[in-house]
Amino acid sequence: MIQYAATFSVSSWCGKHTVMEHQAFVALVAGVTGMAGLSLAQALKEPNCPGGPWKVYGAARRPPPSWFPPSTVDHFITFDAVDSSDTHAKLSPFASEVTHLFWISLQVRADEEDNVRINKTMLLNVLTALKSCTHSKLAHVTVQTGTQHYMGPIHDPVLSTKLISHDPPFHESMARLPYPNFYYALEDLVESYAPSFTYSVHRSSIIVGASSRSIYNSLLTLATYAVICRHVGLAFRYPGTKYTWEHFCDMTDAGVLAQQHVWAAVTPETRNEAFNCTNGDVFTWKSIWKLLCELFDVEFVPFDETQTFDVVELMRDKGSIWKEIVEKYELHNTILEEITCYDALQAVLRFKFQHVSSMNKSREYGFFGHVDTFKSIRFWVEKLREMKIIPSYQH
Repeated sequence: MIQYAATFSVSSWCGKHTVMEHQAFVALVAGVTGMAGLSLAQALKEPNCPGGPWKVYGAARRPPPSWFPPSTVDHFITFDAVDSSDTHAKLSPFASEVTHLFWISLQVRADEEDNVRINKTMLLNVLTALKSCTHSKLAHVTVQTGTQHYMGPIHDPVLSTKLISHDPPFHESMARLPYPNFYYALEDLVESYAPSFTYSVHRSSIIVGASSRSIYNSLLTLATYAVICRHVGLAFRYPGTKYTWEHFCDMTDAGVLAQQHVWAAVTPETRNEAFNCTNGDVFTWKSIWKLLCELFDVEFVPFDETQTFDVVELMRDKGSIWKEIVEKYELHNTILEEITCYDALQAVLRFKFQHVSSMNKSREYGFFGHVDTFKSIRFWVEKLREMKIIPSYQH
């Protein structure tokens, strides 16, 4: 049994601040089948959750996968947030109940202007549906963003080649960068509704959790890479640079992120503020690589900068191999290209700066959630195995 350090008491979530009084809190978690959304819904249903007991509506674009625990939500709603009519039709029966919207949903396009358009449209459609009902109780909205707030659109094929980002450690008072960014658009949108409801913004680092429905799931991407290497006898080589191999980086456990969302949603002092969210420690990718080798039973290969390679190209034709693995180990039926993002992983492993965010503001406001990143990775790898998303190996 893994001892998971991201399980907190109520006092460690809320610190010195008090939880706001309430009649009954009702949450709508948009993006509930993703790794952050799943952890958030589960946190809300914990008996000691601040503000609880919560009624939880979970929402996603597709019906829940077979590994999704039905007890996670009181009701599952399927709708397309890009479609305003579908959004209104599916949310209107519940709109007058919802007191808190947790926005964990996103769609990703290559062009950042498209990202701005589609993500702003989705959130606007949901807010319109919730606010247009006669007796809206919506009091607070939490918005999930990330460190691209400080780096710019790193995945845009044109803009990513000429970005000038802030120097780490990143902190919330840093000015916006002069590039389009859908995170900025989401912040501006919720701010435009003030004071009809309050909001909080949660800027995570590289999120680690368990789901086959997250666009950016670095751990699952790394896991499939390691599993495929083991299956076909390839060396599990590090696809990044010497700089990231040796320098510091940080991560965000999905459980810690969930705790911060809930904390901000029920703590009056956090109204209309943005908060970084990391595990509270740092690591080198060299040390993480040794851990991954242990967890996936592959040989550790020291980094050799004379043998750089493109992991995106290496994995491009491995879909059939993943299908073999899924069938051999009787896993949840997934398609490699739909559960991984090697482009995003390679971008992270080739940063030319230390990817580190400050947690000082969160601590000053009273949030003390933290976890050991190495314990976090062990925990979530085990969860992915329990959910039959990746194979377990008998030693």
